[in-house]
Amino acid sequence: MTTLSVLALTMALLSGASGTAAAPSFPLTPLAGPEPRFSWPLSPEPSVTRSFDAPADEYGAGHRGVDLGATPGQPVLAAAEGVVVFAGQVGGQEVLSIDHDGGLRTTYEPVAPTVAPGTQIFQGQPIGTVAPGHPGCPQAACLHWGVRRGGEYLNPLALIRTASVIRLKPWNPP
Repeated sequence: MTTLSVLALTMALLSGASGTAAAPSFPLTPLAGPEPRFSWPLSPEPSVTRSFDAPADEYGAGHRGVDLGATPGQPVLAAAEGVVVFAGQVGGQEVLSIDHDGGLRTTYEPVAPTVAPGTQIFQGQPIGTVAPGHPGCPQAACLHWGVRRGGEYLNPLALIRTASVIRLKPWNPP
């Protein structure tokens, strides 16, 4: 059953009709879905050693991601499904980038990649290992994890899937 037929049936049931509902007479446009929900790129859940600090402008100062405490050689996991678009060096650091639905791109560094550009990956799949040498890291190693949409950097922690319980309550129409 398509989303539109489910919506039409739901609307018919809410209006008191029974049986199969006809399509609604108004145009239906799909709503933009919620942001993809990411999982942590390290397991177990890491500590945040440096927070996100959005730059004031495209070239302004800031911290365009978060630094996560890690150990050298720890597996790095894909935060969401997508396609690897870059795996190589940038400024002397090994970087890996993945494009996701919704125009989002995640970056991971320093990481020794185990996947190549063009590879379809799935959430939680190992994509490399943490390499030591992230500047300013207070531990043996840190993973810098960033997310952007186009030129806008986003706080990756805002996209983490959180454990939540959804409870349906009885509906008593008036």
